[in-house]
Amino acid sequence: MTSFQDMARVAERAMREVFAETPLQLNAHLSDRFGAEIWLKREDLTPVRSYKLRGAFNAMRKVLEAHPDQQVFVCASAGNHAQGVAYMCRHFGVRGVIFMPVTTPQQKIQKTQIFGGDAVEIRLTGDFFDDTLAESQTFCAAEGAHFLAPFDDDDVIEGQASVAVEMAVQMGGAPDHIILPVGGGGLSAGVRAFFGPRCQYTFVEPAGGRSLYAAVQAGEPVTLDRVDSFVDGAAVARIGEKPFEKLHDIDAADVIAAPENRICGTMLEMLNVEGIVLEPAGALAVDALVDIADRIRGKRVVCITSGGNFDFERLPEVKERSMNWQGLKKYFILRLPQRPGALRDFLDLLGPNDNITRFEYLKKNSRNFGSVLIGIETNAAGNFPSLFDRVNKRGFAFRDVTKDEILADFLI
Repeated sequence: MTSFQDMARVAERAMREVFAETPLQLNAHLSDRFGAEIWLKREDLTPVRSYKLRGAFNAMRKVLEAHPDQQVFVCASAGNHAQGVAYMCRHFGVRGVIFMPVTTPQQKIQKTQIFGGDAVEIRLTGDFFDDTLAESQTFCAAEGAHFLAPFDDDDVIEGQASVAVEMAVQMGGAPDHIILPVGGGGLSAGVRAFFGPRCQYTFVEPAGGRSLYAAVQAGEPVTLDRVDSFVDGAAVARIGEKPFEKLHDIDAADVIAAPENRICGTMLEMLNVEGIVLEPAGALAVDALVDIADRIRGKRVVCITSGGNFDFERLPEVKERSMNWQGLKKYFILRLPQRPGALRDFLDLLGPNDNITRFEYLKKNSRNFGSVLIGIETNAAGNFPSLFDRVNKRGFAFRDVTKDEILADFLI
């Protein structure tokens, strides 16, 4: 038994005065689909609907044990970490100052305030997270406050390892395989450090933020030039230094990328089939099952569903991105002759299952042709090649802009 395991168990026992353990549930749907025992560790069912309160609790607990007079805690976050810190500030009866970017959605601000109540003060500053972080650290230095890091902290990692402590008890030992979502690395470092070589691991990052993979390849943490922020709970440009100390020896082949649009399909599947609400980062582990299906057949596998803080105002975007991944919806710009009957000629080319969902056209009197933005949904991806073939044969010029990031962001 390692000292880290001992400390993780102590942290887990201490947490029971604050919240109950999260369930470990066998999922029949996923088990049948992949020919394995697929268990979900439901971190989306904590009081703040993510595992982040574990690390916040443990770090705050240990600071207060060592320095009982420390009464001000600070974090910089627009997501689950802020909510976990707020919840624990109210529990410990200390003051929390939470810095958030000015661009933070109102829903996240309100939820953080609800969890913290009168114990927390929220300060909105900076358009970008780096500005927010710098302001929070300046405040800490001036006020003598303690900064609570979201993942790059030994006590936070130890707190996140309580997920593994619960899992071992609930399962009666280690599973064969654990699928871990990765952002800054605190959860994955804690779980792997607890179980060690007793099981296999798959680490899953969003395709637009592969900071762990880049670090394993380079042998040290590196900062990504660009990060896709859609999977906001795991879109981290640089893996934490301390988490990487516990992950540096993993095989790069065990770090896989989950495409953002495919994650959306997984979120919808879990919602529609299982009634489980997952945020994009919370769906990472389940989404990765398709990539390792051959490796896990016949095994006991745990997917950690790390969070369920999903704003349903994002649901139309999630559906749109899922259909894009499946090839069931496309947008294109059509060059349409400005003459009577031209639109009817185009409509005659549509198949019985092709449905126009977007149509934007403004007649320009000084031109012979006009540009039309068209969105089309269909029931099978194979319908589009035949449609485009008919359009080409009819002589209509068009451009598929579905995957053109600049045009799609501007027009769609």
